[in-house]
Amino acid sequence: MKTLKSMRLHIGIFGKTNAGKSSFLNKITNQEVSIVSEVEGTTTDVVEKSMELLPIGPVNFLDTAGINDKTKLASERIEKTKKILNRTDVGVIICDYKGIDKYEIELIENFKELDIPYIVVINKTDIQGVGDNVLNHIREYTENIILTSTKTDNELVFKFKKALLKILPEDYVNSPLIVGDLVKEKSVVIMVVPIDKEAPKGRIILPQVQTLRDLLDNNCLTLVVKDTELEKALNTLKEPPALVITDSQAFKKVSEIVPQNIPLTSFSILFARLKGDLNAFIQGAKAIDNLQDGDKVLILESCTHHAIDDDIGRVKIPNLLKKKTGKNLIIENISGHDFPDISGYKLIIHCGACMTNRKEVLSRIILSNKAGVPITNYGIAISYCLGILDRAVSKLINH
Repeated sequence: MKTLKSMRLHIGIFGKTNAGKSSFLNKITNQEVSIVSEVEGTTTDVVEKSMELLPIGPVNFLDTAGINDKTKLASERIEKTKKILNRTDVGVIICDYKGIDKYEIELIENFKELDIPYIVVINKTDIQGVGDNVLNHIREYTENIILTSTKTDNELVFKFKKALLKILPEDYVNSPLIVGDLVKEKSVVIMVVPIDKEAPKGRIILPQVQTLRDLLDNNCLTLVVKDTELEKALNTLKEPPALVITDSQAFKKVSEIVPQNIPLTSFSILFARLKGDLNAFIQGAKAIDNLQDGDKVLILESCTHHAIDDDIGRVKIPNLLKKKTGKNLIIENISGHDFPDISGYKLIIHCGACMTNRKEVLSRIILSNKAGVPITNYGIAISYCLGILDRAVSKLINH
């Protein structure tokens, strides 16, 4: 139950008002998570519920407002519901015995665009049976159909798990490694962890913790040092390490210390591969060379935090971009899960995405490509500006 949301399968529950979305969630979780009422529009904001859904594992349910909401706040609620699509690994459409119409079909088109597998749950079958015409219409879009009544069906949880197992995303079934597949067991790996203003007191940041665990799981000999102790650490080793991983902010200093024959990368670049599309991010970084005076660059962060004096997204990366291009750029920062209107931007630079799931990052890449806006991430943008991108990604690309 302590699994981070970013590591959970996100299951979005969608459908019209009063279709039984909240009842479905309550039945699956065996808890009164969402308010159930005959009054339409009871669910006003997204309701999240994390649980262990065996044998699938840790999941995070997202119960959304009705896609046909007609209340005074309808447009805002529907907009929030649509934004949840970007975080959804698997979609569940709840309808009743009448079947689906333009609202659900629009959802299905959104699912297809974002490559989201989905299940259609036909609810309230205790009130009226489902006609062949309804089933055949739904089968035009998917064979993943569950017939149920959330009030009387004691087999619903079993049916849902069975349907879910059929469509689980491959990257959830076979979770990709952060770094364990890049080095052999018993290899020596150095992690460079600067203790600067952005380092949380008494601990290290999440990507570093997760990378360390991944290396330990792969039985690697892992040496964690500050950038100021890196040179001594290298000289202490009898043999060169198989890999050096650094915080992107120390890339320049570390690249000057680590000999060229030793592979080097950063935590952010490893997460570009884990959470996004490494090749897409590499291609996106090349757009930096095309930036001109007055061009707008969006720096996109998944989580919200209080900026510090030397913040990576608000100070360090903007300074690197301006130094690299020599141009007067307009740089804007946006934090959180909502994906903004990106028209007018010439480049998007995404954070390492340690606090969000892979689907959200992949959705943002898809939407950026559709809009014709190049997208990259922190570590790749930093190494590109420093002229060391080829070295920083060679171990990952050649693997």
